[in-house]
Amino acid sequence: MDTTGPLAARVVTEVLSPAVVVVALPLAVAWHATGADVVATLGWGVLVAVFYSVLPMAFVVRGARRGHWDGHWVRDRAHRTVPLLVCLLSAAAGMAIMLVGGAPREVVALAWSMILTLVACLVITRWWKISVHATVAAGAVAMVAFLYGPWLLLLTLLVALVCWSRVAVADHTVPQVVAGALLGPLAGGAVFLTLH
Repeated sequence: MDTTGPLAARVVTEVLSPAVVVVALPLAVAWHATGADVVATLGWGVLVAVFYSVLPMAFVVRGARRGHWDGHWVRDRAHRTVPLLVCLLSAAAGMAIMLVGGAPREVVALAWSMILTLVACLVITRWWKISVHATVAAGAVAMVAFLYGPWLLLLTLLVALVCWSRVAVADHTVPQVVAGALLGPLAGGAVFLTLH
């Protein structure tokens, strides 16, 4: 773990990272989509988690260990293109499996929303360093609140915590985390709402 910033901020950055959220979110969506069928939830949720989080993160961590970029969060904007493209390719492979396998509509909607949000982040990153942490956290809150009820908007407090942590560890500026927190619900949430 990096030693920049307060310990609490570094812990939040790791615990509420996109890699963690993108493991938990597909399980929540699959649980709703399958009517709480445990086997189907695990099957579809784990499939999304593997192709949208685990495999891309393994690539990023391996690249960081080999010195291709400056850590597993790829702080240097100029080095983010390759990791984001690998994430996109992995997601596309997962999407193909879901479409062939007949994944539930809500799970497919989640997968498309993550792909399109990733594309938006990739395009923005060509010129500016938007916070992917904030984007993913805010988009996830929008989706679970839509599926399970507005009381889950209380999780917005966790989004604020993520935004604070990214600024506190000096990985992002306030405008970068605010833009990310808006992009998640506006891009990912809107696509999910449209396709679900």
